[in-house]
Amino acid sequence: MRIRATVGALTGALALSALAVPAAHADEADGDIKITKVVVNGGKDVVVGTSAKKFTVSVTATDPSGIRVAAAALWHGPNVANKDGQLVFDGASGLACAEVDGETATCTGTVIADPKKNLKKNSLADDWKVFAYAQSEDDDMTVVDSYPTKVRLQRAAKLTVNASPEPVEKGKTITVAGALTRANWDTKKYAGYTQQPVKLQFKKKGAASYTTVKTVASGTKGNLKTTVKASADGTFRYVFAGTSTTPAVTSTGDSVDVR
Repeated sequence: MRIRATVGALTGALALSALAVPAAHADEADGDIKITKVVVNGGKDVVVGTSAKKFTVSVTATDPSGIRVAAAALWHGPNVANKDGQLVFDGASGLACAEVDGETATCTGTVIADPKKNLKKNSLADDWKVFAYAQSEDDDMTVVDSYPTKVRLQRAAKLTVNASPEPVEKGKTITVAGALTRANWDTKKYAGYTQQPVKLQFKKKGAASYTTVKTVASGTKGNLKTTVKASADGTFRYVFAGTSTTPAVTSTGDSVDVR
């Protein structure tokens, strides 16, 4: 398999210039070149905390003469001409086109989502669209302003747990505290995720799995606090199922010694 490296700055510039074209003229096709697949972050949601997150985007295209170059960019907004966010290939990493056969190639590069540079507001935790571009060896070209690939950007979450006292007498009260926080792209800090249902789970010592004890709502600062009766040695944890803007997260376990 031949590998051809294409300068990342070029592909990034192609993506940026094409994204500047009004939406009514963005979708174009010249010749028999086709984009057959676009994959973002391996098909998984892109979860971003308060620092830069790198992920890959690949474009597969085909043309009888072969593929010279391909590029892609993520954008958010009602249309290309009125977007309020965009993410393009990292110029430093370059874009590599791997030839699948004489007609088809998959071009892959790195995209950086950074709350300090191109992801500065919480409203961008949403579904994004994908712009894709490809050019063949005989100069056929295709541009698709919204390729049908699902891409969701989410704000990273953290979840903690602390069961006390330890040790505890059987039948006495155990307080299980914790906090659910998530990245705030406006402030570049983590803050409480309030009024969210979080499951408290317990795994008895020697057991293979956890059992849900109750559901607790996170407080004004994302704080969690509830009580249970001490019954046996085991481990407590909190589990958050996630929302459209925030991924699921599970705390580490906190063991209790019941005497």
